Amino acid sequence: MSLAYAALAQSVVEDSAFRRRRRLQPVGGAGDKLFPPTYPGEGRNKPPPRHVFERRRIDGNEIWCVLLDSVQSQANRLEEALLEAARADRIALPRLFVDFDSAGLNSIGEITSLDAPHRVFDAILRDSLLGETPLMKSPLGKRLMEATAKDASAILEASPTALLFGVWNSTGEGGGLGAKFSRAIVSEIIGVDVPVEEGPPDTKTGEIEIRTSGRRTGSRIDPLGVLRAVEVYKGDAGWDVTEQGAGRGAKKVRPSEVNHGNIAPSVGALGITCAYAEQTVVITLAGLRRLRFGDSAERDLAGRSLIAALGLVALTEQDVQGYALRSRCDLVCEGPGPIEKVAFDGAVESVALSRAEAATLYAEAYDKAKAEGFRLDGTPVRLTPQEKLVHIVRESMKRALNDEGGEGEGE
Repeated sequence: MSLAYAALAQSVVEDSAFRRRRRLQPVGGAGDKLFPPTYPGEGRNKPPPRHVFERRRIDGNEIWCVLLDSVQSQANRLEEALLEAARADRIALPRLFVDFDSAGLNSIGEITSLDAPHRVFDAILRDSLLGETPLMKSPLGKRLMEATAKDASAILEASPTALLFGVWNSTGEGGGLGAKFSRAIVSEIIGVDVPVEEGPPDTKTGEIEIRTSGRRTGSRIDPLGVLRAVEVYKGDAGWDVTEQGAGRGAKKVRPSEVNHGNIAPSVGALGITCAYAEQTVVITLAGLRRLRFGDSAERDLAGRSLIAALGLVALTEQDVQGYALRSRCDLVCEGPGPIEKVAFDGAVESVALSRAEAATLYAEAYDKAKAEGFRLDGTPVRLTPQEKLVHIVRESMKRALNDEGGEGEGE
């Protein structure tokens, strides 16, 4: 079936979800090596980084799988796809943005409510000005702070993606007891049927860690031929061949620690192969029905339909942008993966929806929401960073250039 606005609104009222399960393969071809995200090892001895493995029940069998892209990472990618669509004028998308160019921080440019980790309630926006007024003291900011699931109109009007991907007013009154809005879209990519092996048992707990059977090699040959035995020192003035020249706090280090010299070949348990990758996406319509936008049933339906349509746009936009997740983890669809409408009783019906059709559907939902009284004009709200925010950014840049490190390095 095709999906017109009337059918979308009917689904928002009656059905459970839209979903899609799509198989993907490495761009290099089936069986090519992929590199999932790595996570730091746990424990005092700082074990090497690792991938996330788990046994999942697939087609009646328990199969080893690996996480290729988490729910949080997929949310970021879907937001990026929507932002690109908005900047290309394919969709009208209300949003807030902080203009760092105005403060001379051209390397940052603008941070939008789709880029900021906590969306409309992120500290980057909170510590910026709307005109001459701090955002959260402005009429817009006050409306955002007062938004609840009983009336989320302010958030939908300012940045509807915050309701699609979830947001929490964790800095609101009550010490983190501000309103929470659950994500309405969940997407995840896993690798299925991954060869694994048992690692050596932990010397203290005896726990055996499952790790990949794949291996990653690493090495570096220095064209200058600098040997490890050469003495160098590193301090607050940088590195030098004398302790005095390196400045305060100078310590003797290996040349490789100042990026000179060879790095010996190494082999680590990283990288995987799999039978296929699979993306699972769910847009919950039942969850959207918890959201309200005032006392009007028509207004509720218009708001919920707008968010659902925005989720469908995100899916089709991501398809066009592709699935280059990271270095050596570039995927391509194995074949068509239709969107499915899931009824309350589990009945499934395929939905035909192209990128252009999704944009048209969203435009209809957008106009319907405006007709129901939502204040939507699609113009991004420009904020400017407060001087204290500019100061800590500049100070951080300065320290990074001076190689002073700090919390940004994970201390």
